[in-house]
Amino acid sequence: MIVGFAINQGEAQVDDRAAFQIGIKAGANLSNVYDTQGEDFDADGKFGLVLGAFMSVPLGSTFGVQPEVLFSQKGFNAKGSLLGSAYSLTRTTSFIDVPIYFTIKPMSTLTLLVGPQFSFLTKQKDVFENSITSFEIEEEFKNENLRKNILGVSLGVNLNISKIVLGARASWDLYNNHGDGTSTTPRYKNVWLQTTLGFRLF
Repeated sequence: MIVGFAINQGEAQVDDRAAFQIGIKAGANLSNVYDTQGEDFDADGKFGLVLGAFMSVPLGSTFGVQPEVLFSQKGFNAKGSLLGSAYSLTRTTSFIDVPIYFTIKPMSTLTLLVGPQFSFLTKQKDVFENSITSFEIEEEFKNENLRKNILGVSLGVNLNISKIVLGARASWDLYNNHGDGTSTTPRYKNVWLQTTLGFRLF
Protein backbone atom coordinates (compact mmCIF):
# COMPACT_ATOMS: atom_id res chain seq x y z
CA MET A 1 0.00 0.00 0.00
CA ILE A 2 2.80 2.41 0.92
CA VAL A 3 4.73 1.58 -2.26
CA GLY A 4 1.61 2.07 -4.39
CA PHE A 5 0.91 5.43 -2.74
CA ALA A 6 4.48 6.58 -3.40
CA ILE A 7 4.23 5.57 -7.08
CA ASN A 8 0.94 7.44 -7.49
CA GLN A 9 2.38 10.53 -5.86
CA GLY A 10 5.40 10.41 -8.18
CA GLU A 11 3.18 10.09 -11.25
CA ALA A 12 0.98 12.98 -10.09
CA GLN A 13 4.02 15.25 -9.84
CA VAL A 14 5.40 14.58 -13.33
CA ASP A 15 6.33 17.94 -14.88
CA ASP A 16 5.33 17.91 -18.58
CA ARG A 17 5.51 21.67 -19.21
CA ALA A 18 8.20 21.20 -21.86
CA ALA A 19 6.19 18.57 -23.76
CA PHE A 20 4.42 19.17 -27.08
CA GLN A 21 0.68 18.58 -26.62
CA ILE A 22 -2.47 18.30 -28.75
CA GLY A 23 -5.98 18.17 -27.35
CA ILE A 24 -9.69 18.71 -27.87
CA LYS A 25 -12.10 20.84 -25.85
CA ALA A 26 -15.77 21.73 -25.51
CA GLY A 27 -17.77 24.10 -23.36
CA ALA A 28 -19.94 27.21 -23.33
CA ASN A 29 -19.77 30.95 -24.04
CA LEU A 30 -21.69 33.62 -22.17
CA SER A 31 -21.65 36.48 -24.68
CA ASN A 32 -23.06 39.96 -25.09
CA VAL A 33 -22.42 43.13 -27.09
CA TYR A 34 -21.58 46.63 -25.93
CA ASP A 35 -21.90 50.06 -27.52
CA THR A 36 -18.49 51.68 -28.00
CA GLN A 37 -20.12 55.13 -28.16
CA GLY A 38 -21.32 54.72 -24.59
CA GLU A 39 -24.99 55.23 -25.34
CA ASP A 40 -27.75 53.30 -23.57
CA PHE A 41 -28.07 49.84 -25.09
CA ASP A 42 -30.19 47.28 -23.26
CA ALA A 43 -29.02 43.75 -24.06
CA ASP A 44 -28.74 40.58 -22.00
CA GLY A 45 -26.16 37.85 -22.26
CA LYS A 46 -26.69 34.67 -24.25
CA PHE A 47 -25.22 31.19 -23.87
CA GLY A 48 -23.66 29.41 -26.84
CA LEU A 49 -21.66 26.31 -27.67
CA VAL A 50 -17.90 26.21 -28.16
CA LEU A 51 -15.81 23.24 -29.29
CA GLY A 52 -12.52 22.69 -31.04
CA ALA A 53 -8.88 21.71 -30.70
CA PHE A 54 -5.67 23.16 -29.28
CA MET A 55 -1.94 22.64 -29.66
CA SER A 56 0.67 23.52 -27.05
CA VAL A 57 4.14 24.30 -28.37
CA PRO A 58 6.73 24.70 -25.56
CA LEU A 59 9.51 27.28 -25.65
CA GLY A 60 11.35 25.80 -22.71
CA SER A 61 9.65 24.66 -19.51
CA THR A 62 8.00 27.98 -18.58
CA PHE A 63 6.96 29.74 -21.80
CA GLY A 64 5.18 28.58 -24.92
CA VAL A 65 2.63 29.21 -27.66
CA GLN A 66 -0.86 27.70 -27.81
CA PRO A 67 -2.90 28.15 -31.01
CA GLU A 68 -6.50 26.95 -31.04
CA VAL A 69 -9.26 26.50 -33.63
CA LEU A 70 -12.79 26.76 -32.25
CA PHE A 71 -16.38 26.73 -33.43
CA SER A 72 -17.88 29.43 -31.23
CA GLN A 73 -21.47 30.67 -30.83
CA LYS A 74 -22.02 34.23 -29.60
CA GLY A 75 -24.86 36.73 -29.64
CA PHE A 76 -27.26 38.55 -27.33
CA ASN A 77 -30.88 38.96 -26.24
CA ALA A 78 -32.34 42.48 -26.56
CA LYS A 79 -35.66 44.12 -25.72
CA GLY A 80 -37.06 47.46 -26.77
CA SER A 81 -40.04 49.39 -28.07
CA LEU A 82 -40.88 50.19 -31.68
CA LEU A 83 -43.85 52.49 -32.50
CA GLY A 84 -45.22 51.88 -29.01
CA SER A 85 -45.02 48.09 -29.30
CA ALA A 86 -42.61 46.03 -27.19
CA TYR A 87 -40.33 43.64 -29.05
CA SER A 88 -37.55 41.14 -28.40
CA LEU A 89 -34.57 40.29 -30.60
CA THR A 90 -32.37 37.22 -30.18
CA ARG A 91 -29.19 37.15 -32.26
CA THR A 92 -27.04 34.03 -32.58
CA THR A 93 -23.73 34.34 -34.43
CA SER A 94 -21.48 31.42 -35.34
CA PHE A 95 -17.75 32.03 -35.67
CA ILE A 96 -14.56 30.14 -36.34
CA ASP A 97 -12.27 31.60 -33.69
CA VAL A 98 -8.48 31.25 -33.96
CA PRO A 99 -6.77 32.50 -30.80
CA ILE A 100 -2.97 32.44 -30.66
CA TYR A 101 -1.96 32.47 -27.03
CA PHE A 102 1.39 33.19 -25.46
CA THR A 103 1.59 30.97 -22.39
CA ILE A 104 3.31 31.14 -19.03
CA LYS A 105 3.47 27.95 -16.95
CA PRO A 106 4.63 28.76 -13.42
CA MET A 107 3.82 25.15 -12.43
CA SER A 108 2.70 21.99 -14.20
CA THR A 109 -0.90 22.37 -13.02
CA LEU A 110 -1.33 26.03 -14.03
CA THR A 111 -1.11 27.81 -17.41
CA LEU A 112 -1.68 31.54 -17.96
CA LEU A 113 -2.63 32.63 -21.49
CA VAL A 114 -2.93 35.92 -23.38
CA GLY A 115 -2.91 36.79 -27.06
CA PRO A 116 -4.74 37.95 -30.18
CA GLN A 117 -7.77 36.21 -31.62
CA PHE A 118 -9.00 36.17 -35.21
CA SER A 119 -12.72 35.52 -35.69
CA PHE A 120 -14.39 34.52 -38.96
CA LEU A 121 -18.19 34.95 -39.10
CA THR A 122 -19.91 31.96 -40.74
CA LYS A 123 -23.59 32.40 -39.83
CA GLN A 124 -25.97 34.90 -38.23
CA LYS A 125 -29.51 34.15 -37.09
CA ASP A 126 -31.98 36.82 -35.86
CA VAL A 127 -35.32 36.01 -34.25
CA PHE A 128 -37.63 39.04 -33.90
CA GLU A 129 -40.89 38.90 -31.93
CA ASN A 130 -43.55 41.41 -30.88
CA SER A 131 -47.25 41.29 -30.01
CA ILE A 132 -48.25 41.23 -33.70
CA THR A 133 -45.74 39.02 -35.48
CA SER A 134 -42.54 37.05 -35.29
CA PHE A 135 -40.00 36.18 -37.95
CA GLU A 136 -36.57 34.68 -38.37
CA ILE A 137 -33.70 35.72 -40.63
CA GLU A 138 -30.65 33.54 -41.18
CA GLU A 139 -27.57 34.44 -43.22
CA GLU A 140 -24.50 32.39 -44.10
CA PHE A 141 -21.14 33.91 -44.91
CA LYS A 142 -18.13 32.63 -46.85
CA ASN A 143 -14.65 33.61 -45.72
CA GLU A 144 -12.54 33.23 -48.83
CA ASN A 145 -10.12 35.95 -47.73
CA LEU A 146 -8.32 35.04 -44.48
CA ARG A 147 -7.41 38.69 -43.95
CA LYS A 148 -11.11 39.53 -43.66
CA ASN A 149 -11.79 38.92 -39.98
CA ILE A 150 -12.50 40.43 -36.60
CA LEU A 151 -9.40 40.98 -34.50
CA GLY A 152 -9.84 40.61 -30.77
CA VAL A 153 -7.88 39.85 -27.64
CA SER A 154 -8.27 36.94 -25.25
CA LEU A 155 -6.82 36.04 -21.88
CA GLY A 156 -7.38 33.15 -19.56
CA VAL A 157 -6.14 30.36 -17.37
CA ASN A 158 -5.91 26.56 -17.59
CA LEU A 159 -5.90 24.09 -14.73
CA ASN A 160 -4.10 20.91 -15.81
CA ILE A 161 -5.05 17.72 -13.99
CA SER A 162 -3.32 14.77 -15.63
CA LYS A 163 -4.80 14.75 -19.18
CA ILE A 164 -7.79 16.92 -18.20
CA VAL A 165 -7.62 20.68 -18.92
CA LEU A 166 -10.14 23.03 -17.30
CA GLY A 167 -10.13 26.39 -19.11
CA ALA A 168 -11.58 29.84 -18.46
CA ARG A 169 -11.32 32.78 -20.87
CA ALA A 170 -12.38 36.41 -21.22
CA SER A 171 -12.38 37.82 -24.77
CA TRP A 172 -13.53 40.89 -26.65
CA ASP A 173 -13.42 42.31 -30.18
CA LEU A 174 -11.13 45.20 -31.16
CA TYR A 175 -11.78 46.00 -34.84
CA ASN A 176 -12.77 44.60 -38.24
CA ASN A 177 -10.12 43.79 -40.84
CA HIS A 178 -11.68 44.19 -44.30
CA GLY A 179 -9.13 42.14 -46.22
CA ASP A 180 -7.89 45.02 -48.37
CA GLY A 181 -5.50 46.50 -45.82
CA THR A 182 -8.12 48.70 -44.16
CA SER A 183 -9.87 48.28 -40.84
CA THR A 184 -12.69 49.88 -38.86
CA THR A 185 -13.82 49.88 -35.26
CA PRO A 186 -17.39 48.53 -35.04
CA ARG A 187 -19.83 50.44 -32.87
CA TYR A 188 -21.17 47.24 -31.30
CA LYS A 189 -18.52 44.78 -30.17
CA ASN A 190 -18.75 41.21 -28.93
CA VAL A 191 -17.54 40.41 -25.45
CA TRP A 192 -17.74 36.96 -23.88
CA LEU A 193 -16.69 34.66 -21.08
CA GLN A 194 -15.84 31.06 -21.89
CA THR A 195 -15.45 27.88 -19.87
CA THR A 196 -14.27 24.61 -21.38
CA LEU A 197 -13.36 21.05 -20.49
CA GLY A 198 -10.44 19.73 -22.49
CA PHE A 199 -8.61 16.45 -22.93
CA ARG A 200 -4.97 16.14 -23.96
CA LEU A 201 -4.63 13.39 -26.55
CA PHE A 202 -0.84 13.31 -26.03
